Amino acid sequence: MFTEPGRQLQLVHQGGFAHLYNLRMGNRESLIAGAKACLHDIGYTRTTARDIATAAGVSLAAIGYHFGSTRELLNQALMEALAEWGAELDSTLRATDGSNEALWAAVIASVRDQRPLWTTQFELAGQVDRLPEIHEFLVAGQRQGRAELAGLLGGGADGEEARLLGGLAQALLAGLAIQWLIDPDGALTAADLTAALKLAAAGSAT
Repeated sequence: MFTEPGRQLQLVHQGGFAHLYNLRMGNRESLIAGAKACLHDIGYTRTTARDIATAAGVSLAAIGYHFGSTRELLNQALMEALAEWGAELDSTLRATDGSNEALWAAVIASVRDQRPLWTTQFELAGQVDRLPEIHEFLVAGQRQGRAELAGLLGGGADGEEARLLGGLAQALLAGLAIQWLIDPDGALTAADLTAALKLAAAGSAT
């Protein structure tokens, strides 16, 4: 147990990772924190109610009392986790010098550092037809991400140009992430991708 002013923290090991929990959190907050840890360590589809209860240090009955079902708890935790991660990624991208290579380098660093969240997103993409309760949230997040990427890469682009540019950037981002998740040794680096885009642009101009 660790103590900080106004807080008591407990170190809990789950799925090979260590997580700090505030012992003064209520059961609801503890369950959200535990579910986020399980999403990080186990993934969406393989997480069970017992996994969450163990991670949160509360009873199984507390899940039903506060959320009605394990899926509802996981969905709420997922939406919070993805919103937090999205804000962090946006902040990281905006902190670069704005060059294409710096932006792609930041994306690659995010895939390496936040691998479980990237993996969870692709896991959900394959399940989205069976998860209507989070489909709308994912659609909204994708559209927001597309608009933000257009703003970062497109300068003054707006309207249809912004939609096209943001969609292209999002497609490249997803493909780059897949490469780094599956085959990091063979994946394109930020410099590789920047050079490839220049080659593609030169080829289309001839």
